[in-house]
Amino acid sequence: MHTTLSPVQETFKDVMSHVATPVAVVTSMDGGLPFGTTVSAFTSLSMTPPMVLVSLDRGSETLELITASKKFGLNVLASDQQGTALKFAKMGGIGKFQGVRWEIDHDLPRIAGAAGWIACHVDQFVEGGDHVVVLGTVVAAENNYSDPLTYHRRVFGTHSALESA
Repeated sequence: MHTTLSPVQETFKDVMSHVATPVAVVTSMDGGLPFGTTVSAFTSLSMTPPMVLVSLDRGSETLELITASKKFGLNVLASDQQGTALKFAKMGGIGKFQGVRWEIDHDLPRIAGAAGWIACHVDQFVEGGDHVVVLGTVVAAENNYSDPLTYHRRVFGTHSALESA
């Protein structure tokens, strides 16, 4: 179903496409099977305690599983994982992990080669339009010190520092 956007929605969408965002796959488990979805709306929230927030579409199967399990994984993708980002951006959870190397960490699917890994317990769900913001308390984190995958102007890339003056 395709809906027509209002002029404000169209302009808002265009403005937001010019904001570089990190790309991650949010994961959960269901009956021993891994599920996940690509997100670009996530960020750190608090240092004490360490918390993140992630925004998921109300219709997301992964959100449904996170609501039931009260935990989620956040796989911050590396700059060479564009294919993984596209694979997990598709609708429907079954089969997304086929061909993707992963393991279970803190009872959550962890994607191999990701730039960073964060395991969370849900603290709160916040309603926000057609999305739900999930606030998560960090129970484990690991940095692999690789360049992150970013999304900017509707294309994937990575961050590069400006030269010093």
